[in-house]
Amino acid sequence: MISLVVVSHSRSLARAVVALAHATVDGDGPHLEMAAGLDEETLGTDATAVAQALVRADTASGGDGVLVLLDLGSAVLSAEMALELVDPQLAARVVLSPAPLVEGVVAASASAAAGADLWTCAREAEAAQRAKVEHLAAGGGAGDAALGGSAGHIVNERPGPHPAPTGEGTRTCDAPGPPARSVELPVLAEHGLHARPAARLVARAGAVAPDTTVLVRNRTSGRGPVDALSLSGVATLDARQGHVLVAEARGPRSEEVLAALVELAELGFGDLPPAEPLADGPPVLSVAREPGIAVTGSGLDAAIGPVVRLDVLPDPHGVPAQDAGVESDRLRVALEESGGRLEELADRALSDLGRGEAEVFTAQATLLRDPQITGAATERIEGGSSAAGAWWDAVAEAAGRFEELDDPYQRERALDVRSVGERVLRELLGLAEPEVAGEGVLVVDELDPGLALALDPGRVHGVLTRHGGTTGHGVLVATARGMPVLTGVGSRLDVPDGTVVAFDARNGRLEVDPGPQERAEFEEMVTRRRTEREQGLRDAHVPALTADHVRVRVKANVASLAVARAGAGQGADGAGLVRTEAVFARWRQAPTVEQQVEVYAALAEVFDPHDVTIRTWDAGADKPLAFMPAEEGRNPFLGLRGLRAFVAQPALLLDQLEAICRVAVDHPLRVLFPMVSTADDVRTARSFLARAAARAGLPGPPEGLGVGIMVEVPAAALCVGTLAGGLDFVSVGSNDLAQYVLAAERGSPALAAWSDPLEPAVLQLVRHVADHVPPGVAVSFCGASASDPDLAGLLVGLGVDELSATASAVPMVKRALRAGSTWEYRELADRALAAPDAAAVRELVGPAVRGAALSAPRAGGTAR
Repeated sequence: MISLVVVSHSRSLARAVVALAHATVDGDGPHLEMAAGLDEETLGTDATAVAQALVRADTASGGDGVLVLLDLGSAVLSAEMALELVDPQLAARVVLSPAPLVEGVVAASASAAAGADLWTCAREAEAAQRAKVEHLAAGGGAGDAALGGSAGHIVNERPGPHPAPTGEGTRTCDAPGPPARSVELPVLAEHGLHARPAARLVARAGAVAPDTTVLVRNRTSGRGPVDALSLSGVATLDARQGHVLVAEARGPRSEEVLAALVELAELGFGDLPPAEPLADGPPVLSVAREPGIAVTGSGLDAAIGPVVRLDVLPDPHGVPAQDAGVESDRLRVALEESGGRLEELADRALSDLGRGEAEVFTAQATLLRDPQITGAATERIEGGSSAAGAWWDAVAEAAGRFEELDDPYQRERALDVRSVGERVLRELLGLAEPEVAGEGVLVVDELDPGLALALDPGRVHGVLTRHGGTTGHGVLVATARGMPVLTGVGSRLDVPDGTVVAFDARNGRLEVDPGPQERAEFEEMVTRRRTEREQGLRDAHVPALTADHVRVRVKANVASLAVARAGAGQGADGAGLVRTEAVFARWRQAPTVEQQVEVYAALAEVFDPHDVTIRTWDAGADKPLAFMPAEEGRNPFLGLRGLRAFVAQPALLLDQLEAICRVAVDHPLRVLFPMVSTADDVRTARSFLARAAARAGLPGPPEGLGVGIMVEVPAAALCVGTLAGGLDFVSVGSNDLAQYVLAAERGSPALAAWSDPLEPAVLQLVRHVADHVPPGVAVSFCGASASDPDLAGLLVGLGVDELSATASAVPMVKRALRAGSTWEYRELADRALAAPDAAAVRELVGPAVRGAALSAPRAGGTAR
């Protein structure tokens, strides 16, 4: 028998619907799961919870299929994202139904109980409201108006197994010819797309030649598509303030009509006044600037509470050794048990977080089969050591080899070795998984990925580590789960259990045993951030519009397909930076052109209709690639990295550019070249792109492919007026720009005081770039500072057109930008440029509680 999953914003509503379904069905009905609300009282939907419900429902159905009934809005988006998180074979057995929630669940339950298959139940659910519609229409009710059409006609608004019927005379964009173009049309005015603005949209679309077809759908609610020339159709999209429409056009004048509709949407379809120029002073519409927040993962980035720790492992060398054969068997069993547990953790991580985090545990499982480690342990056992002592010594030896490496990222892999080692050691000693004693802030030497996945956010407010950095796998898993983590704070954590600590992961501030005033400030900050986070998430898909109606696009930095899905779910306006060296970091061999086409097309589809910026290979320095040997040098940051690495041997880059060109034929893409410092570099990049287009069988780079360069070298910033001629955009990489301006390696904690991207010298170069790019060239900003909501207004004031932030920070960055006007942000930037140092800049943009800035030397901390 099929199973049902109810996805609703309200847990109470879902319970009531399930109870009604159970009460309606005589005897045994289908298995029903709920994925509703963020908790008992908070409204919202969560893709991870939906994915987990799908897994349970599929198991209960025995493979007969799962029908998903939803209420509205983000429930649809969460369910669609959940299908990307589960196994593809499971997803193929799932149908998302556009049926009304209550009637659909009751009808599908009854059909399932009668033995109907998945598709029959889906059809019955969709037809469930027909009786009510026909009854009300026959009785003079509002049946016709309610459906925006003839009574009794059920419209499936989700493309899929049950395609929406196309009414007589309705135009379609599925005709052969050039691919359809699409744009996003945010609904900004207070009263949404009521009769007058809807009429303006129809009139603007009607000014186009009749052989150009324009369809419009409400992406937020799922309504449509409808013909843009039909006033009744556009009116039934029910587009309200904060909704986002998508207009799709095909025909000889498609670009023209879409540009006209974008212009109209920026004016609230005629209901908003045009933005006033900066030179005329502050506009009439203005609100006070409020501080925003940044999040780590999907949660807060600050915590306060008493210190709690894990149980301490006993010394394994105190375990007496038995016969070598017995000890070898004990080690073998422990390795098998640990491998099984890691497989379970990988499955859970895949369901909860995504493939990238799941691979953390898969990679750890491979260490259990590492012959260097197991072989060293076996030799020690044969020499008379116990399995526990032999294993622990072999692990310490292997970890030591990693710690001797020059590359900081590779050095942190020693944590993976010790993590696996401790897991096996617990098996050998008969100990359970580590547990946190009490509620508060967890203090550990290093954060194990398995522990990070198991931590209860209700009890563990945050994590502090003595050692390790921000790229440790445990840190990545914890932050992906929304837990604030501050790393590498050293001996400052040598305090008794129960000591109150407070930290801000965003700027690295740590207070041990804070006084009453400091404690009150932190508690107020955490409360404020929690409130702002809730508001930011609620409005995640609302465009970032300043108080004077200037749209600032906030995009996501992407390192994997899972991160891309998270960014789209958080309301990102596309991908501002796809780090391809991170996407393919685990590949042992270079991906083929076809493999790259598949990946880039998948990324583009996730963000459709927004564009996706693919940065070409930026291998070298702190970005190693297994299939591209790095240059051996004393300072790899000044060596053959980025574009420079391919001048002599361009094969890998040409493959990548060919894949980009092929995908850009059908998808909105931009290509971004890193480490550009001279005009000759730009000519080289363009030459490579032209060669790649020819390899793809194209006369030149696709017309819709945007071309840009990274501005991360001071020479590029100073000469941007020359370098950016003929380009579509430039992207400021503040992490590297600060490194090269301030002569401080970005990966060195000891140089944190000299590598702050808020130093006025760095900001002056950003302003110089914005003031000197040629007309029509957009300025993007993809450094870590773009993820800090407190800095969003400052960056816009410097002249930045779009920001590319971490996926989880997007909603709060957008929220912060809505709080002020571009005139105010310009004034803020002018004051920052005149500030004496980074600390003074930070005082301008952040609340007093953030007074401890990166300009003060500290041990460890998070990298900006």
